[in-house]
Amino acid sequence: MLLGQKISDRVAGMRTLPAGIDQRSACRHPDWTGPDDLAIKILELREITDWEKPIYVKIGASRTYYDVKLAVAVAAAAVADVVVVVDGMQGGTAATQDVFIEHVGIPTLAAVPEAVQALAELGVHRKVQLIVSGGIRTGADVAKAMALGADAVAIGTAALIALGDNDPRHDAEYREIGSAAGFYDDFQDGRDPAGITTQDPELAARLDPVEGGRRLANYLRVLTLEAQTIARACGKAHLQHLEPEDMVALTIEAAAMARVPLAGTSWIPGRER
Repeated sequence: MLLGQKISDRVAGMRTLPAGIDQRSACRHPDWTGPDDLAIKILELREITDWEKPIYVKIGASRTYYDVKLAVAVAAAAVADVVVVVDGMQGGTAATQDVFIEHVGIPTLAAVPEAVQALAELGVHRKVQLIVSGGIRTGADVAKAMALGADAVAIGTAALIALGDNDPRHDAEYREIGSAAGFYDDFQDGRDPAGITTQDPELAARLDPVEGGRRLANYLRVLTLEAQTIARACGKAHLQHLEPEDMVALTIEAAAMARVPLAGTSWIPGRER
């Protein structure tokens, strides 16, 4: 749901819906009732873009194995280049109940092995690009995703934080709206004191795009250097050379989800020894 206070005239015009009214996004597109309909839409999109642009299919990290197989099969039926994006963890640009945020979906890194398995069984792993999104904060997260089989990662909330959202200098104002510096939950009501996740022109004017750009560029450089450092520590010359064999898990739960051995053993929970 996109709350009504965030639906300015500009946003309303983009959505062709009334201003100031809560905007509810349907759980499915009414024109897509199955794989055949989706294949037709993909084909139409390819024709509109003169067959130059690949199709990005974004999948929530839940039943990843089946969704990836379906996405690739549909793209093949539409004779289209496809990029699969697996997205998990908390976040979003709209609003939802805590029960949905906390109990729907699985951690992103737990979904990567499922996606890789699906692509491998179809014979297209490393041919169909797999992008991992959601929960990527540090270079270690990047390295882990790449080692598990991702071709690239994407960031969202981390970029907003790098721009200056949740900065301690706005702590008093964050507390006025029931949040606090360091807690990224101000985006739901559109009154972000940092002027980033808001449609309020007075608040938006607070954002210095040049300074924000410097912060974001610095974050991306550090993210890259951290990931490269981990790759070198594993004896690899490139991030894409990382593989599951470079990883171990510190808990049984993490070992089972990521399908890597428990540290100090060769045991992967759920598999025969």
